[in-house]
Amino acid sequence: MTQVKTGDTVRIHYTGTLDDGRTFDSSEGRDPLEFQVGSGQIIPGLDKALPGMEVGEKKTVNIPCDEAYGPVNPEMRQAVPREGIPEDIPLEIGTMLQMQTPQGQVVPVTVVEVSETEVTLDANHPLAGQDLTFAIELVSIG
Repeated sequence: MTQVKTGDTVRIHYTGTLDDGRTFDSSEGRDPLEFQVGSGQIIPGLDKALPGMEVGEKKTVNIPCDEAYGPVNPEMRQAVPREGIPEDIPLEIGTMLQMQTPQGQVVPVTVVEVSETEVTLDANHPLAGQDLTFAIELVSIG
């Protein structure tokens, strides 16, 4: 049987869960995820789990946050004046918004705190600081 090696293009089905068992993402009902192993297109911990797998093989991998979306970075939180946000933008805690950097790059942020004068936005990935578990099945190589 052919085994996955770095540089191969693979297709996998997956289900990602958090430590409490909640599913945060899955390919169920969709086409398998296709990517090149070792190219940085997926989180490092999942990339490292694939070499050596054979088509049809299933495995479950536990990925610490350092090999997933990283730890929560406090510097990625920023308080902005409330009057600087247009009136039509919802400001409930948990609302996902998009900001633009001075260079024009779009950055997703989450509203994490709202006061009379400020809104605190968090640009950390929503899964930062979380250890993740993936159930994966190798569908094809090449």
